[in-house]
Amino acid sequence: MAEDTLTLRSKQPHAPLPTPPNAPAQAEAKAPDPNDPMERARRRAAELREHGSFDPGSDKFNFDLSIVPPGWSYEWKRQLVMGAPDPSYQVSLAQRGWEPVPAARHPEMMPLNSGAATIDRDGMRLMERPAEITEEARSREKQDARDQVRGKETQVTAAPAGDSSPFEGTNRDARGKPLGIKRSYSSEQMEIPKT
Repeated sequence: MAEDTLTLRSKQPHAPLPTPPNAPAQAEAKAPDPNDPMERARRRAAELREHGSFDPGSDKFNFDLSIVPPGWSYEWKRQLVMGAPDPSYQVSLAQRGWEPVPAARHPEMMPLNSGAATIDRDGMRLMERPAEITEEARSREKQDARDQVRGKETQVTAAPAGDSSPFEGTNRDARGKPLGIKRSYSSEQMEIPKT
């Protein structure tokens, strides 16, 4: 009967096998030898799985956002254009508060013993600035975009309309807005034409 129980338990995926009460001391797990090539390979495979760096299709600019210090924002910013530096863009980044993230802060993002001062990937540099400045900038950008849309709507509605125009006077709603202007944002995918 005890033999049947062991057989049944071993077929379960995560059930531990019972330890016989008179098990010899040799059955206890030995500490793994750090110089054993199989043990080194197992540890390295675990590291790669943890970081996801063995996936060739992964985004090279993706990183764990939990490393960003509280009160700060990180973004990748262009460093090179066709392999050449762009000093005027670097000046504009500095004027907007962006500074390079020191590589010493996140050595896990750099090759071992690289000695690099900044974190660079494919012509991009990881930059930082206070999060409140980033939020203010995003808010300004959204307002500028709304103002541009309103400006174009005004331009279209003020233009004289011909008889067949969707903006002609009879094609207006109760508020006087042309029925031909629709503002909506869709998350639907757009079909890309094949060329």
